[in-house]
Amino acid sequence: MEEVTTYTSKFMEWVYVFGPKLLGALAVFIVGLYVVNFISKLVSKALNKRGIDVSLQSFLGSLVSGGLKVLLLISVAGMLGIQTTSFVAVVGALGLAVGLALQGSLANFAGGVLLLVFKPFKIGDLIESNGQTGVVTEIQIFNTILLTAENKTVILANGAVSNSTIVNYSRHGNLRVDISMAVAPDSDVPKAKSVALDILKNHEFVLEEPAPSVNVLKVGDGMVTLAIRPYASPAHYWDVFFSVQEQIRTAFDQNNISGPTPTRVIINK
Repeated sequence: MEEVTTYTSKFMEWVYVFGPKLLGALAVFIVGLYVVNFISKLVSKALNKRGIDVSLQSFLGSLVSGGLKVLLLISVAGMLGIQTTSFVAVVGALGLAVGLALQGSLANFAGGVLLLVFKPFKIGDLIESNGQTGVVTEIQIFNTILLTAENKTVILANGAVSNSTIVNYSRHGNLRVDISMAVAPDSDVPKAKSVALDILKNHEFVLEEPAPSVNVLKVGDGMVTLAIRPYASPAHYWDVFFSVQEQIRTAFDQNNISGPTPTRVIINK
């Protein structure tokens, strides 16, 4: 009986000392979970409102929720009298080791987050980055996928993309097509300009605004070089580039506008 009484006494003492801590820690844990879920929902709504990619929304939401829950568990453990210093040190050391081992992947992840948040380009845009030019087909967490004009699939690391110059050909909505064509130096240049401009104004893929232009670029080397500058949508850039030259060359022939004749000067000493 005395042993039972002793154990009962110790148990009651333990309950008296530890019970309030346990109840307090349980209350903090329950309220903390509610707060964590509330904050996670706020983060998800904010990301959704900004139009962030769905996959990134899910990842960032899970990251925020997981991080807050770890902090909550550490706080509750501290309330129960559990020494958390060593635990925090182990978690920190583990995080550092993982970070060093995956620093390249983490750089690509950070770059992907920046691209998805600030959106220097979107799927379907024609861009140039890291010496590659193509249409963006996918923006993943770690990589950006381009499809080039030669139908080659190019996979770019997001870390490199976010830290390099990005040329977005689609952002403005149109592109200037730079074409140079030469005529003979004795040609009727105003007539040649008028013929070329008529072709541009009647071409199905040349935009009316901004208006196309034809100007003399250079006089010399036995020719007059014309700068032909139509504007086109990114999707029709190459159609305009090739077909305009063909149509203007045909129109020049029909209007007796000669092309330059290559000449060579040989000096004998």
